[in-house]
Amino acid sequence: MAEFDLPLAELQTYTPSVPVPEDFDGFWEQTLQEADAFDLDVTMEPVDTGVRAVRTWDVVFSGFGGHPVRAWLHLPAITAAPGSLPALVRYQGYGGGRGLAHENILWAAAGYAYLICDTRGQGSGWSPGETPDPVGSAPSHPGFMTRGILDPRTYYYRRVFVDALRAVDVIAQHGEVDATRIGVVGGSQGGGIALAVAGLKARIAAAMVDVPFLSNFPRALQIADSDPYGEVVRYLKVHRDHREQALQTLSYFDGVNFSRRAQVPALFSVALMDETCPPSTVYSAYNSYAGPKEIAVYHYNDHEGGEAFHEAEQLRWLHARLRP
Repeated sequence: MAEFDLPLAELQTYTPSVPVPEDFDGFWEQTLQEADAFDLDVTMEPVDTGVRAVRTWDVVFSGFGGHPVRAWLHLPAITAAPGSLPALVRYQGYGGGRGLAHENILWAAAGYAYLICDTRGQGSGWSPGETPDPVGSAPSHPGFMTRGILDPRTYYYRRVFVDALRAVDVIAQHGEVDATRIGVVGGSQGGGIALAVAGLKARIAAAMVDVPFLSNFPRALQIADSDPYGEVVRYLKVHRDHREQALQTLSYFDGVNFSRRAQVPALFSVALMDETCPPSTVYSAYNSYAGPKEIAVYHYNDHEGGEAFHEAEQLRWLHARLRP
């Protein structure tokens, strides 16, 4: 494994011209209006995980199209005063789900209300999930990247991004949460989702975007040899006549176009040997980000990024902004 992308000095000034559809804002405005027609219908069932430092609930809420989405809610053990807790919503990497109830409790232990969301249709890769995607698709390549790719209205990530936005609404209405102090976090696919949420101007105060996926699709499809970008390449290898239509759809979901619209403070991370989300695609989003921003660089890492080292950086950074 070696650095295969642009040198760091070039990455730091790399600002590609990523296509943005003329109706990008209108498309998402209409999408969110349609989503608002469905009540959140939140249910929360307490779960005994055996962990006494954290209280946990099994959460179900209505996502895109009113479809049920599952999540875990972790709160610090001691009941907080009404409206006093900062909150954090986590989105999952590609193929992963919310995991088991006793996992991933760091942020609750650090003093946050912590909502860990499933990604619809996923959760059979590296971490279990329980949320199906009941929407069908035209012919697609195995995986999720090409489901509905010939029309932004049917594309898989339209549903995922709406689910993610509604998860913020779920945590915001909790009685112990301060709705003005909500952050979002995710790595890889989860980082791409967090970036979309920031760009769609959800009521959040901070975003932590780790080694993000779903940014600068045109370049990613040219230089990333591995999946998930490879799913699109193999689809277009067969459906040669779909290239322009597919790329047009992907432009509605490109992290660069969300970055240009995001205003909340953001902490990014990048790994310079990342073969899954190449550094130039990460810097495409970072350099386009319109709000206050920082980036942590991991010189000798692949897609694992900074792992526990970066968690320590996130704790410092988010505490300075949301003050648990």
